[in-house]
Amino acid sequence: MKKIRCDWKSNNEKLLDYHDNEWAKITHDDRLIFEILILETMQAGLSWLTILLKRENYRKALDNFDYEKMANYDLKKENELMQNDGIIRNKLKIESFSKNAKSFIEVRNEFKSFDKYIWSFVDNKQIVNKVDKMSDINSKTNLSILISKDLKKRGFKFLGPVTVYSFLQATGIINDHLNECFAKYL
Repeated sequence: MKKIRCDWKSNNEKLLDYHDNEWAKITHDDRLIFEILILETMQAGLSWLTILLKRENYRKALDNFDYEKMANYDLKKENELMQNDGIIRNKLKIESFSKNAKSFIEVRNEFKSFDKYIWSFVDNKQIVNKVDKMSDINSKTNLSILISKDLKKRGFKFLGPVTVYSFLQATGIINDHLNECFAKYL
């Protein structure tokens, strides 16, 4: 029997695996949350598949998304990353790595974890939307606008409302799987 999935218009195995095993799955692991946050900032303006195909390259280039190490990235490291053809070489986004890592650490220090901070916006309850077709899914909401403003106030870069909404989906804070998708309640 064929699995019914969200209609992402792709048969790419990596994307299907991501859909089946990661997307909208709740995570409370700050390291993974930070990885997703950085990958979402890199995705802005590109397809998610492009980022997924480079994910391992990012892990190698960015010290496995160790925010403590990334907070100390300097001009030498940024120049090294600009030469790395395994990642997207957007100068402004690369320059944001250190700032976002520092801001992430500041939030962790204030709230004891980034997880506690981000889940506080939804009272620690996953939002499960009723989605009949992909066109029903929002690209941003009042929630993503609110969080984006708060993140920017805290010094984060490249986290507008659309990117934040994608981040909320990716970390399982929002579940936008189609109602008939087998992964909706896994």
